[in-house]
Amino acid sequence: MAIEILMPALSPTMTEGKLAKWLVRAGDTVKAGDIMAEIETDKATMEFEAVDEGVIEKILV
Repeated sequence: MAIEILMPALSPTMTEGKLAKWLVRAGDTVKAGDIMAEIETDKATMEFEAVDEGVIEKILV
């Protein structure tokens, strides 16, 4: 069963962010806590972690 992953709000005041870099590719296996991407906001660059385990089916953005 596929789960769509959306960009999280990294702070209460975050209104937009930019996907700076994917650190995984389609077909990669991830587990909770693995870093999947870097997200840039107007204040900082943050790492985006997987919250569950699974296989990356495809990356759309």
